[in-house]
Amino acid sequence: MTARRADSASAPLASGAQWTAEPERGSGMLLRMMAFVALRLGRPPARAILYFIAAYFFVFAPAARRSAREYLRRALGREPTARDRLSQVFAFAATILDRFYLIRDPYALLAITAEGEDFMRACMARGRGAILLGAHMGSFEIPSAAGRRQPGLRVALAMYGHDTNRLAMELLRASPAGAPEIIPLGHLDAMLRIRDCLDEGKFVGMLADRTVGDTHAQVVSFLGRPALFPSGPMRVAAALRRPVIFMTGLYRGGNRYHVVFRQLADFSQCVPGEREAAVRAAIERYVALLEQYCRSDPYNWFNFYDFWHGAPASFAGEARDSRTVDVRGVTG
Repeated sequence: MTARRADSASAPLASGAQWTAEPERGSGMLLRMMAFVALRLGRPPARAILYFIAAYFFVFAPAARRSAREYLRRALGREPTARDRLSQVFAFAATILDRFYLIRDPYALLAITAEGEDFMRACMARGRGAILLGAHMGSFEIPSAAGRRQPGLRVALAMYGHDTNRLAMELLRASPAGAPEIIPLGHLDAMLRIRDCLDEGKFVGMLADRTVGDTHAQVVSFLGRPALFPSGPMRVAAALRRPVIFMTGLYRGGNRYHVVFRQLADFSQCVPGEREAAVRAAIERYVALLEQYCRSDPYNWFNFYDFWHGAPASFAGEARDSRTVDVRGVTG
């Protein structure tokens, strides 16, 4: 398969530009109120409020509602009902609420199961760290919380400013000691900090399902249509010659979460001439796993925008194909 690169002047708008243009919903006052209710009154009263918050955003966010409907139609294989769509919004709100409990004692109120912990322990025993690739699916923080059961396991989260938002500030204010280490992406020293964390034996978590700013992206079939996925996180792992692990913390209703760790790639033995092909194959495996869990746990997908909008029209219909596209200059 020959990789094809599109000219940046004629490349279409990438999905990353669309989601970063969306205004951040909610307010600092609302988050502070939720933090107070969650930490002072407890989880049951806080979850009762979530129904009203979810209903509000379901009614007054028509663009997000349309995009969610398109996604659910593909993930469910049928026309989603209003209950399906509201369940997705509520799951999103529930995972945000539970972040306040994750930074304190996650196992006090939450029932967390996990698969792939033996593999994680084996990686940790090597002492060289690894890249954890997640998505805007379920809870990004749950895998880190689950890892606290492993003595000596340390996790840093590499995130863009769009992700380290008001909520992150409220979490830090609620429990400074329990807040995870954050590496802000988009800064000149981010790569050095990621490398240093890995050299210290830490695991570095990143989200790999949205294109952001000036970046390269790969076109991969996702739920039956070509979509853009950033190649940067996988290229970082290849450049640093580290293993890559798929992770997700699936919300299963009530207080139940299920954490998944699956190996995606190991670039430690990859020779330079084979690196590009290895990166492309690893991205395809990442997308295949993401699609698998979108179908098994459809309400856990939290990209409330037209996810497929940025894929080049010239690739329409090439559902089984995978190409690399230069979207620099058109994604930010």
